[in-house]
Amino acid sequence: MRILGITVPNEKRLEIGLTCLFGIGIPMARRILKQVKIDAGVKAKDLTPEEENKIRAVIEAMTIEGNLKREVSSNIKRLKDIKSYRGTRHMKRLPVRGQRTKTNSRTVRGNVRKTMASGRRKESKT
Repeated sequence: MRILGITVPNEKRLEIGLTCLFGIGIPMARRILKQVKIDAGVKAKDLTPEEENKIRAVIEAMTIEGNLKREVSSNIKRLKDIKSYRGTRHMKRLPVRGQRTKTNSRTVRGNVRKTMASGRRKESKT
């Protein structure tokens, strides 16, 4: 099954398979399946074409994939342009939501670690 150019895995349960679309997590997938009255445990290969079309219609009405990515990046750009606190944190590539930076924030800053000198010292010749 393909939705918006993305292939939904056939061997996974639908509630898990729909999460391959950016912007749909498990709770949203369950909500979609409840809306179209399809069991969450059904696999994508077992769907009838009518059920596929119902799911496709609900998902295409939502903001997901490219449109959602564009919206998120425009929100971040707006924060940077107005030079808000969150915008300046994004510019400096630091954590935005109040996390500590002394020991963590590796995902944002990259995995640059400063290693401390080990317990060995150079022995002087006497």
